[in-house]
Amino acid sequence: MKGNLRWVIVTLVAIATVINYIDRGALGVLWPEISADLGLTKTDYAIIINVFTFAYAFGQSLFGKIFDWIGTRLGFVLAIAAWSAATMLHAVANSMLTFSIFRGLLGVAEAGNWPGATKANAEWFPINERALAQGIFNSGAAIGGIISPLSVGYLFLWVESWQATFIVIGLLGFLWLIPWLIVYKSGPTDHPWLDPAERDYILTGQRSKETSEAATYAPTSREILSRKESWGVILASFFLDPIWWLFVGWLPLYLNETYGFGVAEIAKYAAVPYIGAMFGAWFGGFLAKNRIQMGWSVNKTRKFVIGLGGLIMLVSLLMTIKATTPLIAVLLMAVILFGFQTAVNNIQTLPSDFFSGESVGSLAGFAGTAAKLAVVGLNTLIPIITVNSYAPAFAVGAGLAIMTVLSVWVLCGKIQPLSPPTAN
Repeated sequence: MKGNLRWVIVTLVAIATVINYIDRGALGVLWPEISADLGLTKTDYAIIINVFTFAYAFGQSLFGKIFDWIGTRLGFVLAIAAWSAATMLHAVANSMLTFSIFRGLLGVAEAGNWPGATKANAEWFPINERALAQGIFNSGAAIGGIISPLSVGYLFLWVESWQATFIVIGLLGFLWLIPWLIVYKSGPTDHPWLDPAERDYILTGQRSKETSEAATYAPTSREILSRKESWGVILASFFLDPIWWLFVGWLPLYLNETYGFGVAEIAKYAAVPYIGAMFGAWFGGFLAKNRIQMGWSVNKTRKFVIGLGGLIMLVSLLMTIKATTPLIAVLLMAVILFGFQTAVNNIQTLPSDFFSGESVGSLAGFAGTAAKLAVVGLNTLIPIITVNSYAPAFAVGAGLAIMTVLSVWVLCGKIQPLSPPTAN
């Protein structure tokens, strides 16, 4: 591990994200069986995932504070143990109400993964590597999206029970805790395994060229919310996240309703868009790192890469409206999620570009809460606007891509460490 411990840390976080997506994706893949077994409807599904999303929104801000209070190591232990237990509880659900309760518990706990990852990134990586590290972490979401329909679908065919499927996948998180507790002993300043050269590389690379006061600016929540740059991050997340959740929450139902697919066919086709997402996560991270190494400022790099991702999403979402076959549809969705991940890596890095210390997890949590509230709105809208086709949903997504880019370009100003107001 000498000289590469930071990459081991981000890999473990990425694996946690894979498990996160397997757990959350199971409901959509298994829904044809669950709905037939329990007599639940598409509206019931919308209510259940909205309960999850509301809880997820609350969990983002809650766990942003929790990670700032108890640290990255214990924060992840609490989050993943709780969401794994909630996943297993789905096995005893027998109505819309019980599914909603367990889905709410899952949402609160799974939300911790995102502010936790942002905080781990800020602690373990120098500025020039943060977008790449975020890309590796986000590729865990994409890989989870690929693995989830395949693993859940084929696990269901093997165990022949949706209840047993939830129990098996819930065990994965508890297994993950073993290497996490062994490897993540502390942050880079005090970690006993960290090579001195790597420690110096990390800590030196986290120092800004700006004043030391700006480089260590960690404001209170009230002050965070008083800065327009914070609102640029929050609104960018608000507009962007529903695009991802359009596919996370509704792709299985889209394939079922549009093409009559069952569990086995959904398992094959629903994985395709996330392959594009995986490559987009890596592309966005490597592109940002390359531009910074070539002498671009952080400001120019973030805005360029976010703008590029927005353009890719806009064009491919509009093209998806005219998709004529399931293969063309999922291939276009792969391009959409490629663009999404290209942009989101750099948006999620913005809290650590502006602030330091305890404020990073808090701003990431606020942005995550806003994002999930937007997803609730989209989930409520989908059953209404997709009575005849899903084309209106893709048109809404195109508008959201435009608003995402404008939020960063207009409100974030010059992307650099901020100084306290009294220092301006």
